[in-house]
Amino acid sequence: MESIEVVLVMLLAVVASGYLARMLPFGVPLPLIQIGLGAVIAGVFKHGTALEPDIFFLLFLPPLLFLDGWRIPKVGLFRDKGTIIELALGLVLFTVVGAGFLMHWLIPELPLPVAFALAAIVAPTDPVAVSSITSRIPMPPRLMHIIEGESLLNDASGLVCFRFAVAAAMTGSFSLGQASLTFLWLALGGIAAGVAVTYAISRAHRFLTHRFGEDEGEPVLINLLTPFGAYLVAEHIGGSGILAAVAAGIMMSYIELGGSATATTRIRRNVVWDTLQFTLNGVMFVLLGEQLPEIFHGALHPPGGGHPFNGWWLAGNALALSGGLVLLRFVWVWVSLRLTILNQRRLGQQEYKPRLRLILATSFAGVRGALTMAGVMTLPLLLPNGDPFPGRHLAILLASSVIIVSLVLASVMLPRLLRDLEVPKETEAELEEDRARHAAIQAAVEAVEKAGRQHIGTPDEEMHASAYGTVVNVYRNRLRDIQTGEGAHGGADVHATRRAEREYRITALRAERDTILRLGRRREISDDTARKLLREIDLVETRYR
Repeated sequence: MESIEVVLVMLLAVVASGYLARMLPFGVPLPLIQIGLGAVIAGVFKHGTALEPDIFFLLFLPPLLFLDGWRIPKVGLFRDKGTIIELALGLVLFTVVGAGFLMHWLIPELPLPVAFALAAIVAPTDPVAVSSITSRIPMPPRLMHIIEGESLLNDASGLVCFRFAVAAAMTGSFSLGQASLTFLWLALGGIAAGVAVTYAISRAHRFLTHRFGEDEGEPVLINLLTPFGAYLVAEHIGGSGILAAVAAGIMMSYIELGGSATATTRIRRNVVWDTLQFTLNGVMFVLLGEQLPEIFHGALHPPGGGHPFNGWWLAGNALALSGGLVLLRFVWVWVSLRLTILNQRRLGQQEYKPRLRLILATSFAGVRGALTMAGVMTLPLLLPNGDPFPGRHLAILLASSVIIVSLVLASVMLPRLLRDLEVPKETEAELEEDRARHAAIQAAVEAVEKAGRQHIGTPDEEMHASAYGTVVNVYRNRLRDIQTGEGAHGGADVHATRRAEREYRITALRAERDTILRLGRRREISDDTARKLLREIDLVETRYR
């Protein structure tokens, strides 16, 4: 009963965080509010929950990473694959070395392998935290896609570095060759497991549905179980479960293009996934906040009679580590861009020189999140000889401090850096949308006309001619609007016309909904009829949102 109460309190905190974020007169990142509520729950109400890293990795990460891989724009992911790999792999290694030596220099009592382990676990970034910060100040889409792609891939490289740093601290030895082979197997095994499991589940589901049919909720449940299956299979063969979940999501996006799912299934699935994403993201940060009181107490009063740390000394080192991470990220991004410009110049390609504000925004966008906390909590308690693991409580405190400081820095700096930032407009997306609309409308007109010709010479020819003529006219009007906008008035006018049309349609749909609700309240129509009509109106309205 107590466990159920704790879960309900955490869910209530997630709901409350959304209201608090909207009530505050100044912008505060939603994850920061959720962390604060978690700390209040643990510190004031004594209702904290112990973080079990294995359970956390299994329950929280697979569905969230699966969804990120599923929804991330693939065109942008592959277009900027070079930049993303540089950040997800090169920047992680650069951060591990640079931040590791920095912490060992600041705190000589912290062994170098433990410092490297700390640097490795704070290297991966968290796209959830960044998106919550940029929700009020929009980030350039291409920059957001790069940061999302980086965060999807750098988890594996950071955790591999963390694993080998911990092994070096435990055994006193390190093998670069073994580490490279392990990383290669983790990456390839994880990606292969994610792709294979998703493909196998999709084929099996399609076969069983074709033979025996399906209930309405089955596709959604199968979709929810897919990332867990990919994660567990990858971990069983020694691959990266994190990369398996990401690969499963990317594979799912390609399978979805096959059109096997019905419209109803897609609508229900989106609603379920949106709710699950909001809930898990919120619970993650609330759970993180619940660890803070115990972490600070353990660092200030180490168990076993260890030497207590001074609070100001801890704060200074936490700020130094956080500032060092931002500086390392800035140096890496600046050098990478300079090399890219030099390569473009050598190949005779058009150069794009980003402004300093954009480089700074990329540097401050490296926000750390719940993965860092869950990973650092896996530090061993004891060495093989039975001695306490050196600097464990200090490393956990510094990692949690980096999460909070990075959130605060991003919330303060990103809005200022991104406001009125001029970036090249991505007009290709609008042209691509127009081309897709044009092709879809032409196909619809041809299909309706073909279906209508089949009834020529039949007794109900006149009725079908009137019906398909009405439908064809609607599509021809839409096609004429697109062609007129592209040719005579330009793309800007047609998009403005669509926005105005959308507002009128939404106004009309709201009037329909209000009427149905009024009739239902007066009991002039049954509840079933009201629900059916409201659902139809809601589905139409989703087209214009």
